[in-house]
Amino acid sequence: MISEEQEKKTILNAYRGVLRSMKIERSKEETKLIRKSFNVALNAHKDMRRKSGEPYILHPLAVARICAEEIGLGPTSIVCAFLHDTVEDTSITLDDIEKLFGIKVQKIINGLTKMSGTFDFTSSSQAENFRKMFLTIPEDVRVILIKLADRLHNMRTLDSMREDKRLKIASETSYLYAPLAHRLGLYSIKTELEDLSFKFMNRDVYSEITSKLKKTKAVRERFIQKFCNPIKKELDNQGFKYIMKGRTKAVPSIQRKIKNKGVDFEEIFDVFAIRIIIDSPPENEKSDCWKAYSLVTDFYIPNPERLRDWISYPKQNGYESLHTTVMSPTGKWVEVQIRSKRMDDVAEKGLAAHWKYKQGGSNLKESGFDKWISEIRELIENKETNTFDFLDDFKSNLYSDEIYLFTPKGDLFTLPVKATALDFAFSVHTDVGASCIGAKVNSKLVPISHVLKSGDQIEILTSSKQIPKEAWLDFVITSKAKSKIKQTIKEQKNKITLDGKEILQRKLANLKVDYNEQNLKEILKLYDFKEHTELYFQIAKGKIDLSKIKEIIIKGGRLYSGSISKTIKNSFESLIKKVTKTDHDIFIGEGADPNLDYKLAPCCNPLPGDSVFGFITINDGIKIHRNNCPNAKQLRANYSYRILSAKWKSNQADAFITGIKFTGIDNVGLLKEVTIIISELEKINMKSINFDSKHGVFEGTIMCYVYDKIQLENLIQKLKSIEGIEKVVRLE
Repeated sequence: MISEEQEKKTILNAYRGVLRSMKIERSKEETKLIRKSFNVALNAHKDMRRKSGEPYILHPLAVARICAEEIGLGPTSIVCAFLHDTVEDTSITLDDIEKLFGIKVQKIINGLTKMSGTFDFTSSSQAENFRKMFLTIPEDVRVILIKLADRLHNMRTLDSMREDKRLKIASETSYLYAPLAHRLGLYSIKTELEDLSFKFMNRDVYSEITSKLKKTKAVRERFIQKFCNPIKKELDNQGFKYIMKGRTKAVPSIQRKIKNKGVDFEEIFDVFAIRIIIDSPPENEKSDCWKAYSLVTDFYIPNPERLRDWISYPKQNGYESLHTTVMSPTGKWVEVQIRSKRMDDVAEKGLAAHWKYKQGGSNLKESGFDKWISEIRELIENKETNTFDFLDDFKSNLYSDEIYLFTPKGDLFTLPVKATALDFAFSVHTDVGASCIGAKVNSKLVPISHVLKSGDQIEILTSSKQIPKEAWLDFVITSKAKSKIKQTIKEQKNKITLDGKEILQRKLANLKVDYNEQNLKEILKLYDFKEHTELYFQIAKGKIDLSKIKEIIIKGGRLYSGSISKTIKNSFESLIKKVTKTDHDIFIGEGADPNLDYKLAPCCNPLPGDSVFGFITINDGIKIHRNNCPNAKQLRANYSYRILSAKWKSNQADAFITGIKFTGIDNVGLLKEVTIIISELEKINMKSINFDSKHGVFEGTIMCYVYDKIQLENLIQKLKSIEGIEKVVRLE
């Protein structure tokens, strides 16, 4: 048990650590303000403890240190980091913050304070919180930077949380916070957030890869040293001041390569990269980086397809670097990153470092970040946008790689990879996008759906008669284009809907039927619509035969389809039939109604033994997903209030269908061996089997019925022992 005196000492040391870690000079007044904010936070959180049992004040102290040391923020941000949880968790109000620390600090704290409210099935409090957070971007990006520091410390201390909480927070982090850190240029924070999220969401895979990295560490270090020696020698000879270091790729990045390329860990060569950081004045940065590139390629052959020049064309978030991949003497590809000290600082610290160098009078090009900010502002200001649509549109551009495009006059535009001519038109101006009918790419006429390539020169063709169409949403990828198209279509649909309403009112007047809610319900039932607006829209489009209304009984201006009590009874019985159990009761969900229908989600096909959770759907009871389901991250991030813990009953006796995929060398009798193991040794029933052999290599899939995950894993291990089979995996 730690004594109160020891805790006080720990807190004071942590505070001093924050001050020491600050890289930006501060005045006496700023130091006093930092001390004042620390005292206010210390007093406000004095009786609070974290889940780990430590004093709560250590959390804001840790967040402040991340802001100072890892992001490079200044005194105002440190004050806000100390105070970031006071309004939400203590009796301190925003008015108190304003009186004590001024309006600027109050606005940042307001942006950081989580949005409270009750959960329901049409809106997520967390999604609304994200939107509120984004509202502050155009005003003060420090809100987002402090929020990322807060999330990073929470992820570092996530082990003390309950399993379901860990999965929710990790999913949310992977879904939004890591991409956001990437977009803001905070690459080291982005990598750590991804790594920690992956650790908690995929423990087995994470442990397996980290174990293999640990075993191969000595071999990698020897290889890196041998690879770097000739480059170092030549850099020294030419008088360069530099730092050279090897960097192992993060676990999620390695796992993506394993999955996307369909290879084992041992077959991945580029699990590390070499970084050369040159200490060079701003006016010589570019030429020095290219000189270093020339030296590297004197010793090793470069892959011309893998050269990335982000020095001539920096990314929108300010990232500058020269990337190349070269072949080593041992036949392994090695990625080499070349950048200046300033570029490395911006790459690691993101916007905070970029602003520091700009304010220091460095002759930097204008970052594309301001343009991105203005696009976010437009998204936010569109009140018609649904919160989840906003999140999806916002997130879609966070991680995207970029291409560089030119107008006929030579102006440079940066867009995501796979952007179309229509995306380009909307990036020029909303009105240009809305009236776009085609484009000339490199003087050649192309349709608006044409996918652009880096270096293209685009001239947009417009017409005053053109209007946005719903089909456009199928090929635009930028959030700005999607948002504007949706907004215009909604406005068009609202206008058409009003026309349809007028047509229906005239028809009812001719039939001497009152226009009221009860009659509208009968008409909706007649045409099988759930809501009025869609009915009105289809009427205006001429898709509805209104003469059918005569088939309904009309008495005194009212419509009758039959006994109201009978209708209620029928709908109630259908509801009971829908939600009561039709399958075996195989799940237990804490907090769930035992009468609800539990169904297996087809997206991940869970088996007994898999770690699972329940998700409450709107119309289909509870769906059971695997914890590592491809959709789990998004469900937990956006709809955490609809997640139920679930587990398999131990007395399960039903078989579940699952799939196995094989690859290997096509030997005689191999198929017979596979079927003997499955049918005779393991007594497993097969639903289907499909093999395809080409030039001596085969690929096959088998759908079979198993009782649980253990039985499936035993089967996979036995199949792997067959001579000729290279790989056996469960179909996702």
